[in-house]
Amino acid sequence: MEDMTFRAIRILKEVDLILAEDTRTTGFLLKYFQIENKMQSHHKFNEHKTVDGIVNRIKAGETIALVSDAGTPAISDPGFLIVRACVESGVEVECLPGATAFVPALVDSGLPNDRFCFEGFLPPKKGRQTRLKELADEARTIILYESPFRLVKTLAQLEEAAGSDRKVSVSREISKLHEQTVRGTLAEVRSYFEQHEPKGEIVIILSGKNGIDYKLKHKL
Repeated sequence: MEDMTFRAIRILKEVDLILAEDTRTTGFLLKYFQIENKMQSHHKFNEHKTVDGIVNRIKAGETIALVSDAGTPAISDPGFLIVRACVESGVEVECLPGATAFVPALVDSGLPNDRFCFEGFLPPKKGRQTRLKELADEARTIILYESPFRLVKTLAQLEEAAGSDRKVSVSREISKLHEQTVRGTLAEVRSYFEQHEPKGEIVIILSGKNGIDYKLKHKL
C-alpha cells in the first residue's frame, strides 16, 4: 500500500471507470484509500473483446484508468492491446509512475545495469530451448520473470545453457513483507532454492556473457 503515489490516488478518485485485472484484488486497494469509483474486469481472457468498447467510451468523453494486480500494466500484464488501440484512435494515454518488479530487482542484483534486456516470461514449451541458447550468448544483463513453481527448473536450464558459474540474482516478493534477494552462481542459487521452496512473484537477473568484463569493456 505504501508504494502508491499521491498522483495515482488522485487519478483513481477522478476517473469515470477503473479497469482492473482482478476487481477483488483492486477492491482492497480502493477500499484502503477510500476510493469508490466503479470497476470493470479487464484481463487477458477478455481484453480482445472489450478494447473497442472501452476506446469508444473514452472518445465519447469518459476518462478511464487501468490497474493491474501487481507491477505496471502492460509489462507482462494486460494493457498493451488497449494502449495500442487508444494510440491508433488518437486517444491520449498517460502512464503513471509506480511499482514495477524488474527495476528494483535489477538494481539490487549488483550486476551491470548500464545495458540490459527484458525478456519477461520465457516460452513455456515451444521455442524455450532455442531461446535459452540465444540468451546464453547475450552480452547484456538479462531480466526474466518466472513462476515459483518453475524457478528451480528454469535455473537448471539456464545453468545447462550458460554454465554453472554464470552469475545470477533471484528476487522474490519485491516491495512486500517477505521480500528476498539471493545472489551467486547459477549452481549456488539453484541449490539454495532446491532446499528452500520459493514462494511469491519471482524476478531472475542473469549476468550477460563475460559478465563484469562486459561492463568494463563497454566503458572503455
